[in-house]
Amino acid sequence: MTTGTDQSNFPTMIIPRGTEIRVNQHGQLSIKTPGNLVIQNSGLYSELESTNGSIRIEENVTVEAVSIRAAQACFIQGTVTAWKVRARRISLEDKAKAFIMLQESESLELSKTSRLVGNFANEKELFLMMGKFTSQLKELPGSVDMTAPTPLSEAPRPHPIAAPQMRDEAAEHLRSAQNLLEREVARVDLTPGETEALREVLYALRERNLPRIANVYRDAFAEVKTPSENLRQAQDHLDRYFRR
Repeated sequence: MTTGTDQSNFPTMIIPRGTEIRVNQHGQLSIKTPGNLVIQNSGLYSELESTNGSIRIEENVTVEAVSIRAAQACFIQGTVTAWKVRARRISLEDKAKAFIMLQESESLELSKTSRLVGNFANEKELFLMMGKFTSQLKELPGSVDMTAPTPLSEAPRPHPIAAPQMRDEAAEHLRSAQNLLEREVARVDLTPGETEALREVLYALRERNLPRIANVYRDAFAEVKTPSENLRQAQDHLDRYFRR
């Protein structure tokens, strides 16, 4: 027989009314809740969002997420790797580590022992910075062993495999598809599932993760029950890119 004392050893999980929990095709969890959200377990997430409250990543917890959004504050005690973090206030507490490509906040607080990598205010800043160092980026090796870094002078240089005109045309297909999807995900008539599917492709396009784009874009577009002309054009651009 289970006693009250035995039951008290187990934490209680409360899911507030209005909370949305989903898992995408990559097994990544998305949590959207109206109240505060506390993450106590390490994991891979697509989106973490508190529409009215704050988000806390606790100590010794490692979180990887595409997007973290909080109406109030995002408190980081553990380690966070994210493409975008948006909150009124972002606070890195003692020994916290954050690898954030894009951050949108009114205030950013760092303790003396915390570490922040990235921290671009928007995608335009990121693209401008990358553009300034194009030649240096080309010299980077295809993969890097973080435990034994290779000097840039010893890194192999990529060999051209296509004419410049062909590369420009291929890149334009990706840019056009991304621009079209940026408009498509803003449609108010899409269901949450349809929007999530399109966002997966959009995030992969932003990261230029070509294997991921190739694997998911057709299935993701098929999720949309009423495809628009923008979506048809985006698929056409991606079809042309991957038919090369």
